[in-house]
This record gives sequence, structure tokens and C-alpha cells, in this order.
Amino acid sequence: MARTTVVIASRNRSASLLRTLTHLSELAVPVILVDNASTDDSVALVRQRFPHVEVLESPVNLGAVGRNLGVRAARTPFVAFADDDSWWAPDAFERAEPIFDDHPDLAVIAARTLVGPAEKPDPITPLLRHSPLGQGVAGPAVLGFMACSAIVRRQAFLEVGGFSPVLFFRGEETLLSWDLAAAGWALCYVEDVVAHHHPVVEREPGGDLLERRNAVLVTWMRRPVHRAVAASLKDPRAFRAAVPRLRQALRQRRALPKHLERQIRTASGPPRRDA
Repeated sequence: MARTTVVIASRNRSASLLRTLTHLSELAVPVILVDNASTDDSVALVRQRFPHVEVLESPVNLGAVGRNLGVRAARTPFVAFADDDSWWAPDAFERAEPIFDDHPDLAVIAARTLVGPAEKPDPITPLLRHSPLGQGVAGPAVLGFMACSAIVRRQAFLEVGGFSPVLFFRGEETLLSWDLAAAGWALCYVEDVVAHHHPVVEREPGGDLLERRNAVLVTWMRRPVHRAVAASLKDPRAFRAAVPRLRQALRQRRALPKHLERQIRTASGPPRRDA
């Protein structure tokens, strides 16, 4: 019986989504697609060509929060995320599941990500592999990951509320990482667990600003006020983009444990290339 479910959130990317599902169908694991109000033929094509995939249709675009729906619907103890342009190596779950079993306090395995047909390591790889936080329970301890190459313990993910609607999309992993660590869960990079990422050439316009906006919002939500002020002054454009969501962010503000704040300073922020 499968112990890992793959959850994909997608919107208007039917071509790459079908490629991803073709790869995932070789793994014989449950797959849940959360469709973020696509206006293309994504849902119809998936239901026609991949009837085994459970499709959850959101009437609105939830962004990263769409993954929360998939995790809640999953019936396995572990959930692997994939984007509509990424998939998992054939042995990824066989390697990951015993690690979770051996370390009941482990919430996230950040996998090694191979990019494109050349399968070059993603630029985040050396940051994870050589994390300044040292060795964790199952590999280098980290305070960040890429969702498209992460496997989570469903219990831990739901316990902390999953991805935040305040952030919507881009860099949403940072807040989740900090909240998991604050709740006492471990996050580790595991070299032998591999994901493949074949991103489309064109990036959505405004993506960089969204990442910077969310970095500011996350700082206001969890870090000391003087650091949030400094982050806002350092990137005024990102702060201006954050203002419409700032009240909502401040309503969810809570301080991190002192030891975790020290770890964040040690790592100079979460080990993400876009943080």
C-alpha cells in the first residue's frame, strides 16, 4: 500500500502538467491535482488521460494554498509536492519513507533537485548541502526548501496550518519552515532523495517582486520588529507591495523562539535562492 501521495497545484499549464503526470504515473502512488481555477483544458485533459488522478477544482486561484486542500484530502502519512513542471525519481519515496520512520520528529525532507534535460543540480543544492546549521536528524538541518522537491509529514504540515494565504505564492516555504521548526519539528536535506524540475523558459511577470514582497511579510509576521523595519527600508518597493497585506500579516504575528531566531541569523535567512 502506498504511503506517499503526490500533491500538485496547477493553473493554466496543461501541456507541462500532462508531462508531469506521465512521469508520476510510473510511480504507482496516489496523485491529487488541485486545479486553481484554470481557464484552459487542464481539468478535462487530466480526467480523460489520467482517470486515476484525484482532481480537486477550486473556484478561485488559491496560489500555494491550493496545496493545503490536497494535503487534507490525502490519506497517506507522507505527502510529496510537485509543480506542474516537476516530478520525482522512481526510488524517491522508497528512500524517503524509511527515513521518516526512523526519525518521528522529522517533518520535511528537502530533496536534491536536478534541473532540465542536463539534470544539473539546482543552485539551491549547495546551500542545502552545506547548511551552516550543521547536521540534523537525517542530514544537514535546513530552514527552507523548494516545495516542488519536498516531502512532508502530513501530520506536521496540518499541525502548523500549511501554507499561509497571506503570502499566496512565491517564497511561501519560508514561513512554513519557520513554523515547523518553532513547533519542534526537524527539517533536513537528504542527498539521496531526488526530484526532477524542468521549468518553462518564461517566468511569470512580477515573480521577483512577489518573492521580495513575501520576504518582507514573513519578517513582519515572525521576526523582531527592528528586523522587520530594516527589511522594509532595505527594499521599499517590496514593502509598498506588501502594504495591502500587512494588516492581515500583523494579525498573525507571533514571535519565534529565541533559539530559532538565532538559527535564522546564523543562516542569514532560509537557504533559498530567492529568499
